[in-house]
Amino acid sequence: MTGTRGPLNAFLDLGDIPVSNAQSGPLAGLRLAVKDIYDVAGYRTGCGNPQKHREASPASATAPAVQALLDSGARFVGKTQTDELAFSLMGLNAHFPSPVNPAAPDRVIGGSSSGSAAAVAGGLAD
Repeated sequence: MTGTRGPLNAFLDLGDIPVSNAQSGPLAGLRLAVKDIYDVAGYRTGCGNPQKHREASPASATAPAVQALLDSGARFVGKTQTDELAFSLMGLNAHFPSPVNPAAPDRVIGGSSSGSAAAVAGGLAD
């Protein structure tokens, strides 16, 4: 894990590993950002902690809730930053640059789902 990617620091820079999804369904055409506490097949889950990420094996299966979205046609666009081990309400992680609140860049975006919130608010995910 090398850090974050993109102008909002929403997504973790984990490389691009193909994730299959249904080509049709009620969510076809929608972009799915997945918080780094949920497994996605082929990706390591670090829960916002670089050491946990290094020690993790790539997931052999996708979390059922995420898989249901993929099966409904959503397209995976990346794993998003989270507070370290989802412990905080501020959305800050000492290991990564803070996600940017596109509506108020001088304020925290908040919550352990800060990367996901930045991705949605910034139009990078639906």
